[in-house]
Amino acid sequence: MAQTPDIILKEIKSKKYKPLYFLHGDEPYYIDSIAEELEKRVVSEAEKGFNQFVLYGKDTDVAGVLSYARRFPFMAERQLILVKDANKLGGIEQKEQQARLEEYALHPLNSTVLVFCFHANADERKTFIKAFNTNGVVVQSKKMYDNKLPDWVSSFCQQEGVKVSPKAVQMLVDNIGNDLKRLSNEIRKIMVNLRVDEGIDAAAIEKFVGISKEYNVFEFQKALMIRDVMKANQIATYFSANSKDNPLAPILIILFGFFSKLLLTHASRDKTEKGLSAELGVNPYFVKDYLLAARNYPLGKVVNIIHYLRECDGRMKGLDGVSTSEGELLKELVFKIIH
Repeated sequence: MAQTPDIILKEIKSKKYKPLYFLHGDEPYYIDSIAEELEKRVVSEAEKGFNQFVLYGKDTDVAGVLSYARRFPFMAERQLILVKDANKLGGIEQKEQQARLEEYALHPLNSTVLVFCFHANADERKTFIKAFNTNGVVVQSKKMYDNKLPDWVSSFCQQEGVKVSPKAVQMLVDNIGNDLKRLSNEIRKIMVNLRVDEGIDAAAIEKFVGISKEYNVFEFQKALMIRDVMKANQIATYFSANSKDNPLAPILIILFGFFSKLLLTHASRDKTEKGLSAELGVNPYFVKDYLLAARNYPLGKVVNIIHYLRECDGRMKGLDGVSTSEGELLKELVFKIIH
C-alpha cells in the first residue's frame, strides 16, 4: 500500500531511510519535498561529490540507472541515486526493462538509496512498482481538493512555527489556489519579513503577497455576502480593468464554492457554530459569515445564483455562440446575484 507523503517525510527527518523510493502523482510539491529532504540528509556534504548522483530521465535509461545503483559507496555508509523526471526514463515503458527494475527492486543494495521522481500518475499494479513497495516505499502525491487547502495551510504554518489567522489562510487559498509549491513559497517569503513575535495576518498577506487591500476575491465575496452593491461593483470594475491578474475562471470557482456551502447552510438542521463548521468543512471563524449570507439570500435565491454561475461559466467558454468580455460577464453576474 502506498504511504502518505507526510509519514515518509517524518521518517526521513528521523534518518530512517529505505533503499527504494518510487514517488509519483500529479502534485509535484510532495515529490519534490521528499526528494529534497533525501538530498539534504542521506549523504553528508563532504561525501556528496562521490556518493550522490542526480540523473534525468530524458538523458539516461534503465540500464544506466541500475549501473549506478549497483555500485558501492566510496568510503561512506551509503550513496544516493536520484532520478528526476523518471517518467521520461529510456525504456521505462518496456516490459523487458521493467523486469530489470523489478529484479533490482527485489534484491536492492542496502547501501544505495534509489529514488524515482515519476512526475505523473503511475499504475501501482505494475509488478516493478509492487517490487519497489516490497523493499522500499511507493508514495502517491495527489492534487489537493480545494476544501482541504485551508487545513493544509494552517498545518504547514504550524510546522513552520508561525501563527496564521483564519482570514489570512482564506486569502492565501482564494488568491493562490491549490498550487502547494507556490503556497509554501509565499508563506516562507512572508515569514522572512516578520518579526520573531509576529504571526501571519491579513495585513501581512496584503503587504508581502501583493494582494490589493481592497480589491481582492476575498473582499469581493464579502461584498456580495452582505449585498454591498457599490463595493461589489467597484471590485468587479477593478477586476475587469485588470483581467490579466484577475481572470474570471478562478473567481467563478471561488463563488461557486461559497454559494454551494451557503446551500448546505440552508439545508443543515444543526445551525450551531460547531455543527455548521463540520458540515461546511470551514474554520468556525467563518460560520458567522455563512449565517449572515443565509439571512441575505433565501434558499430559492441561492439556487438561482448557482444557476447564474453555471450560465456565466458556459458563456465565458463561448457556449452561447456570442463573444462577451469577461469584464462584462462579471458585471452582469454581480447584478443578477445582488438584485
